[in-house]
Amino acid sequence: MRKNNIKNMSGGSNRNTVRGRRNKKRQKPIVRILRIIGTIILSMFLIFVITGSILATALTIYILNFADSSNVVNLENVEMSYTTRLLANNPDYDKNDEDSEKYALYYSLNANGEKRIWVDYSDIPKYVCDAFVCSEDERFNMHDGVDFKRTFASFANLILHFYDTRQGGSTITQQTIKNITGDNATSGTDGMARKIREIFRSINVEKAYTKQEILEAYLNIVPLGNNVAGVQAAANFYFGKDVSELSIKEAASLAAITPSPGDYNPLDNYDENVGRANDFNLKCMLDNGAISTNEYEEALAEKLVITGDKNYSSDDTVSVGKYQNTGVTSYYVDATLDEAVDRIAEYDDISTEEAEEKLNAGGYTINTNVNLNMQSKVEKKFLDASNFTNYTLSSDKLQSAFIAMDYKGRVKAVVGGRGKKKVSRGWNIATMSARQPGSSIKPIAAYAPALDKDLITWSTIFNDKPITITKKDNTTEKWPINYSEYGGTSNWSYNNYFTFEMIYRSLNTAPAQIVEKLTPSYSYNFLQNTLHISTLDINKDPNYSPMVVGALTNGLILEELVAAYEMFGNGGQYYEPTFISKMVDREGNVIYEDKYEPEQAIDKSTAFVMNRMMQTVITNSNGTGRYARLSNVDLVGKTGTSDKWHNLTFVCCSPSYVSGVWVGYAKKAKQISSSEYQNIGAIWKNVFGDIANSSSKTDFEVPDNVQQLKYCTRSGMIAGSRCWSTATGWYKASNIPAVCTSC
Repeated sequence: MRKNNIKNMSGGSNRNTVRGRRNKKRQKPIVRILRIIGTIILSMFLIFVITGSILATALTIYILNFADSSNVVNLENVEMSYTTRLLANNPDYDKNDEDSEKYALYYSLNANGEKRIWVDYSDIPKYVCDAFVCSEDERFNMHDGVDFKRTFASFANLILHFYDTRQGGSTITQQTIKNITGDNATSGTDGMARKIREIFRSINVEKAYTKQEILEAYLNIVPLGNNVAGVQAAANFYFGKDVSELSIKEAASLAAITPSPGDYNPLDNYDENVGRANDFNLKCMLDNGAISTNEYEEALAEKLVITGDKNYSSDDTVSVGKYQNTGVTSYYVDATLDEAVDRIAEYDDISTEEAEEKLNAGGYTINTNVNLNMQSKVEKKFLDASNFTNYTLSSDKLQSAFIAMDYKGRVKAVVGGRGKKKVSRGWNIATMSARQPGSSIKPIAAYAPALDKDLITWSTIFNDKPITITKKDNTTEKWPINYSEYGGTSNWSYNNYFTFEMIYRSLNTAPAQIVEKLTPSYSYNFLQNTLHISTLDINKDPNYSPMVVGALTNGLILEELVAAYEMFGNGGQYYEPTFISKMVDREGNVIYEDKYEPEQAIDKSTAFVMNRMMQTVITNSNGTGRYARLSNVDLVGKTGTSDKWHNLTFVCCSPSYVSGVWVGYAKKAKQISSSEYQNIGAIWKNVFGDIANSSSKTDFEVPDNVQQLKYCTRSGMIAGSRCWSTATGWYKASNIPAVCTSC
């Protein structure tokens, strides 16, 4: 029985074993498949982990590289980097002109052609700041430069496109950095890379600057449509106001422009701008407690009045104050920018075209020599037709130009044309247009160099007769044909006149005789090399007509003519005329600085004797400049009338300033009618007389090396004891005539 049991037991076991083997055989392919699937999944997971780790490591290194290489954006240089500043002396200190508080006169265009005017944070109303903060970055005062909630949403949308439009995540800090750096890629890997750079830069900026400093930079450079950047320029452009004068509604209107300046600016898209300002910006301000419910309701009801660019065409282009509206710039600003281009070209040894681009790129600070009060007054005088005409004309197209400088060549005021100035960097007659100077050339081409060489004195006697000149064909002729600058007659009087009489009568015969002695070449070289007249023609101008009566081939620029007359009021010195006292670039490199280094053009004694002779042009009843006479200050000067009355010129020296006025027509051949227009001396007086007359300095200084002596009116020699007819004149101590004994 035991065997059977064993057998039975043994048989059951075998059956079970066989069944197990069968089951095992049936299960093996499934396990294998499961194992394979498991292995694949595990392998894929490990690959994903490894790849992710590599990518994460690479991304970390990439980001850390950004963190290491991202420079802190320097907000202190925002104003300098994007704006060329022209500074003017505080008018209250203009009597001293130096070491005075500086005022911003003008801010130029940046490299993108944007109109910008810097305004300090303290001068921006709080509600203007709130209008931008509440709508653009309501957590601005809480985050550290990056609003990560908005940033993650922006990143996710960039990859997964949750929204139909790009989801902005930029804070005000980030927008400021983007506007400063120009780093503004928005799509693909470039967009992601830019965003990473922007994040680290923002964090660094927030560590280095206060919220106030960041917001100040943002509000000064934020693009606001129509090539306008910053709230000050936008307030000027759209509303004709200073930013401090904006209403809450106007502030909201400006803030509404930021998402899309082309689509939301109120000049081009009024309804869209107002709609966004009402529905979004004002609502944001209300929700954030920036304005009250009453203020909100009042702002909703307010109707915006858009001026567009009208304020840029204001007659009053120069204002006394810390910041001036730009747009249509004044003639002074234009001339300063033109000079700045030349200074940059010279400093960097580049073309004027390249220098113009560098100037427009900004970053220069230019200290000007302007006298704001004087500039403003003269501009207004040029808008008044009665200062030029004897009566009101229905169509007055007479043009004019004026320039005034001190005796170190520092230009104080300039106007380059009559009427309302309509364009910036336009034509400036005073600094660009070369016109015939007429007899105003005589003191600098004939009388002064002759007196300096001791060829003449105060009382040298000239016979009013022409000289005989030999022409190229060896024939001779009498010259000049007409002895007066006014073309009076060809019948010679042959009267005798003293030197000073020839000057105040503006007769042509004496300077012709003088130039004959000097030679035309000598006069030409004196003008070109000593007085730096740039318009002379070497082939044609060393001749009698150009050197005696100003019939220059190319004409003469008023600025250069007035600068040549400096020597008659400052002891014989020539200073290069300049609108700029100092100019530095954004790195602080001095591009130009006026060292006030003069050239001694003529002797000090020569200068004063010439000064006294030219005084008679004003004081003598027959003087051609007698209508310029003032009650309070001493004046010296010389008139000039070109052939056939095409140009009238008057250069006048007061004890404080040397100035000149030109009158004529844009078409050089058009004749001026003396019956319609005032005497050129009267025009100068109308334009500048009150300014000159108010000077505290009333007389010219008398140097030690001149003497006031009596001379014989019969012989022109120093009066002797027998001389019964005498007068008083001025003489150089080094060249006093002999004593008269013939009487």
